[in-house]
Amino acid sequence: MNEFLSIPFPFVKLNKELKIVDYNANYKDWSKNLKEVKTIFDLMSEFDVDKPKQKALIGDSYYDLYTKACDEGFNVIFIENPYINRQGQPASNILVGILLVDNSLEIQETMDEIRFPHFSAIIERKINDYFNNMGGLVRRFESGKYLFVLNKEMLKKLREDKFSIVDQIGKIEMGNDVPATLSIGIGMNGNTVNEDMAFARGALDLALGRGGNQIVIKESEDTYQFVGGDGKEVSKNSRVRARVKAYGLVELILSASDVIIMGHKNPDLDSLGSAAGIFAIANFYDKKCHIVLNRVTSSVNVLYERLCDDGRYENAFINSEEAQSMIKRRTLLIVVDTHRPFLTECPELLDKAKTIVMIDHHRKSTGAIDNCALVYHEAYSSSTCEMVTEMLMYIKGIRLSRTEIEGLLAGITIDTKNFAFKTGIKTFEAAAYLKKNGADTISVRRLFKNSFDEYLARSEIIRTAEIIYDNMAISVLDENIQVDNPTLLIAQAADELLGIRGIEVSYVLCEFCDKIHISARSLGKVNVQKLMEKLGGGGHQAGAAAQLENVTMEEAIEILKEKIEEYLKENE
Repeated sequence: MNEFLSIPFPFVKLNKELKIVDYNANYKDWSKNLKEVKTIFDLMSEFDVDKPKQKALIGDSYYDLYTKACDEGFNVIFIENPYINRQGQPASNILVGILLVDNSLEIQETMDEIRFPHFSAIIERKINDYFNNMGGLVRRFESGKYLFVLNKEMLKKLREDKFSIVDQIGKIEMGNDVPATLSIGIGMNGNTVNEDMAFARGALDLALGRGGNQIVIKESEDTYQFVGGDGKEVSKNSRVRARVKAYGLVELILSASDVIIMGHKNPDLDSLGSAAGIFAIANFYDKKCHIVLNRVTSSVNVLYERLCDDGRYENAFINSEEAQSMIKRRTLLIVVDTHRPFLTECPELLDKAKTIVMIDHHRKSTGAIDNCALVYHEAYSSSTCEMVTEMLMYIKGIRLSRTEIEGLLAGITIDTKNFAFKTGIKTFEAAAYLKKNGADTISVRRLFKNSFDEYLARSEIIRTAEIIYDNMAISVLDENIQVDNPTLLIAQAADELLGIRGIEVSYVLCEFCDKIHISARSLGKVNVQKLMEKLGGGGHQAGAAAQLENVTMEEAIEILKEKIEEYLKENE
């Protein structure tokens, strides 16, 4: 018996009734991921005691089972078979990857025409050498885009090497003002090589949707791993994409019977401001349009009231129930400022709508809205209002009301923290376009005003903050303090905490709607998006959030501190 307990595979001992009476440490570690099992039939329904070797699908993997009779019953050893897929067919033993030089066009604009071909040739040689040295196959199939194929065992070597090809390419200097960055999507464990390729494409799309300059590994239908992504998003200054998306949006609006615009729950100025911008486009083309808004929070109340004073917005705002009742086959649903279904004002609309457009600037997470007719997703944009403003520039003859213009500028201002964060060239160009068309910055500032009670509540959050690791602050909104929009308040408090000398990262929590909400902010040393993703949330490197259910505030704080410690250890 002792000899079996020490083997490096899961092992169980069965009695004559085939109940599990003993097992080794490897089985104990392995079975943590399984439901409670008492007999061998709880693991596999078709176990045959008379077969010395048989196969079984347990969890998501196939195993070879070796059975040997003994005096007390039977000994069974489980050895995972990586060459069999979930359908019991021979699995691919390769991984497929797609590598993209993120900012090739931007680099080309900063270099002499004569030097750029040589620069590209050096990049290609380094990429070829890197994957060829691993026994892989690599081919360039588009400008700046490469396909590589490796044995699956090489993934371990890639991880140990920390994908050093990214640093190698980033260190190439030939007169380029900005370093070259790479995004890599890897697919594996598909039923066929074609499925591995589809996984790789999906992984690359996700990497680009999260800002680029990172690696995403897709190991199954819903399993992703993220490597890198701590640098700044890859900024694109080209307007080609905005122009194409603007033309595509106009075509979809023209072919629709009506338009419904939907933002995220607990709307902010970026959500409502961008919705107003899209409303203006639909109105310009004489399409009946509605905006789904279930709750008018204090953060959007002033803008909402100004829009309601505009005759074009009479009966424009509807709730979820009204939206579901009026959606038709040719209704165009436009989702702004979020890409995650459960965060939208009415997730049920996504199932009912035949044509969906999604416009968002948040770094992409898994489980994004799918089956969209048009996706405009730019993680390097400051705000959705900036993206909508860019599209407005390409719609000739359109005129917006002053309230719509100032709503768009307010959305940009609030998301950039007064043009301090995530502010690029196109951000200022969008702001200049809005200012040129009549935006009054004093009037915009009035949209941000808070009540005196909210100001006092924010001050109390800052006063009671706890400092950890010398540069991080954690604070909580007292449950006895009643405010209209606590999730917005903790976000504002988290922003203000960063204004204190020595504070690099802030976390503020509150209890709202039977959930613990966490708002995280960073000046750059900590990627709070990756940290919040550990808690099921997401956002940007400098600003992110998460929600926890079925926990007390004390438990939520402990969980947060554990994840902070885990993140810091991973990034030592």
